Amino acid sequence: MKTDKIYIAAVAVVFVAIAIVFDTFPRSKVSQLEKRELATFPEYSEKKLWQGTYTKEISAWFSDSEPYRDVLMSLSMKIKDMMRINTGEDNVTFHASASQGDAEAQSGPQGTENRTVEEYDNNLTADENAKIANAGIIVVGSGSKVRALMAFGGSSKGCVAYAKAANKYKEVLGNGVNVYCMVIPTAVEFYCPDKAKSVTRPQRPTINSTYALLAKNVKAVDVYTPLGHHASEDIYLRTDHHWAPLGAFYAAEAFAKTAGVPFKPLSSYERRVVRGYVGSMYGYSKDIAIKNAPEDFVYYVPKNVTYTTTYINYTIDKNYRVTGEGKPVKGAFFQHFKDGSGAAYCTFMGSDTKITQVKTSTKNHRRVLILKDSFGNALPGYLFYSFEEVHVVDTRYFTRNLKDYIRQNKITDVLFANNIFKAYSPHIYATYMRLLEQTAYTPHATAPAVQKQKKTNEAREKAPETTVKQATQHHADSAKMK
Repeated sequence: MKTDKIYIAAVAVVFVAIAIVFDTFPRSKVSQLEKRELATFPEYSEKKLWQGTYTKEISAWFSDSEPYRDVLMSLSMKIKDMMRINTGEDNVTFHASASQGDAEAQSGPQGTENRTVEEYDNNLTADENAKIANAGIIVVGSGSKVRALMAFGGSSKGCVAYAKAANKYKEVLGNGVNVYCMVIPTAVEFYCPDKAKSVTRPQRPTINSTYALLAKNVKAVDVYTPLGHHASEDIYLRTDHHWAPLGAFYAAEAFAKTAGVPFKPLSSYERRVVRGYVGSMYGYSKDIAIKNAPEDFVYYVPKNVTYTTTYINYTIDKNYRVTGEGKPVKGAFFQHFKDGSGAAYCTFMGSDTKITQVKTSTKNHRRVLILKDSFGNALPGYLFYSFEEVHVVDTRYFTRNLKDYIRQNKITDVLFANNIFKAYSPHIYATYMRLLEQTAYTPHATAPAVQKQKKTNEAREKAPETTVKQATQHHADSAKMK
């Protein structure tokens, strides 16, 4: 009986201690582990109260912003890691999301993944998009060789809209602009062990079927083959969802060959290293093994070419919506981070929320525009020997009319460079059509004016495909009349 009382008292003390911590200690605002801002206390309105959403938002805030969130998560991961049975280098752990379903649902047209990505596409950072895009993370290996992989569930019937968008761009831009399509495979395609292949699907059939749908005058850039040939090298990051800069080098080489422009070997670059890098997959997988296996982030800076980088930075709100546009400013293309920095992938241009324009000492009258997601950030630095100008646009934030931008900057080459998750999105066609048709935001406009135009552009993107087609044709007809 005495033992029972001691046990009950101990449980009560623990319960009261937890209640005090969770109810009275300062709430967490940022999670360094998950690389995101945590939920904030919701703004009250009678409408939300009557609809029942206000209390739900409070509940979400309470659970998302618990005190010492990162400490508790790290402790939980350590306990799970100690309980795990280590089977050596072939050790495989699968981290399913709350919405985990079968393989087809992970990335297929009928699943929740791609719809979720597009729903939040304009509100999240690149890293958060990758987190949502992934319905499961596979952690393979052990010790210093641990690697985290994003499971892919698409089929060979995917990316139809992506090919269609590239074809439409060629049709609209005409013979004066070359259009290229690059679908970037992810690490799971090359490093997934046989025992884990039941939770992912091959990406090569999807890429091949996408290229088969391209018009004859749209040029496919095969990066799958060279990446496969160099898979024994560090072409993908082990602790991050992105490829490594070395992988982007081989992809840029393939693009330069397709575009018929010069390209320099790796010996023409200075090798730089950020040591002790742990990327996004630690927070996404919540697996302590990733944190315990830091890697070198190796990137390459061109040595014998001069270049000037100009940025047009966007002002964004806490939901990553564009609220304004800054004046052009010169800056460094390569940002330098200290050893151990988890932001090392931002080495290239610093972030996604900007337009980047690089003028080089290469004089061949070729000007390339790269339309990209975050995977495309590592490509431009290898093209300074190849093009007179390199322009970089992230499709999630671009606020101008893209046809006008191409004309004003005398762009000769347009490269679609997206990872396969982004290319698979069923809404990718509408996204790219919006860039062609949207009315440009007025530079330095006030936030309300920008948001009003943004709502108009978003409405166009959500419109039925027939409406998009009609708008595109109308714009083309108007241009002919002019």
